[in-house]
Amino acid sequence: MGHPLIDRLSKDLGWPLLDSHAAMADYLGTEGAHVVFVPGDAARNLESADVAVILPELRMAFQGAFDCAICGDEIEAQVRADAKVLKTPSLIFYRDGDCLGGIPKVRDWDDYVARIPQILSRDTTPA
Repeated sequence: MGHPLIDRLSKDLGWPLLDSHAAMADYLGTEGAHVVFVPGDAARNLESADVAVILPELRMAFQGAFDCAICGDEIEAQVRADAKVLKTPSLIFYRDGDCLGGIPKVRDWDDYVARIPQILSRDTTPA
């Protein structure tokens, strides 16, 4: 990843670094809601470090309603294209292997607090 604040998510917090499509599929195949943090190029986009600081706080604020992983550079372009969330940094939400939606760029805390419950409440079962 290359940025200390992003690296600490996997090193200190133990969040998985998804560096292959197989790792992504395995992660999304586990039970519960998941957030994949897509940092983008942290050297060019200073917001990536901001989101790396905000995401652990969001996870605590939502009392573990979702777990978190970091998208590796190797699969980032495909993950963004599949989720239709093209801007970075972004948080992409999944449940049962299905994409629920995403939040691109850094946001105000109140925006996260308003949007995350809306995303997590989306139904992914076919009609």
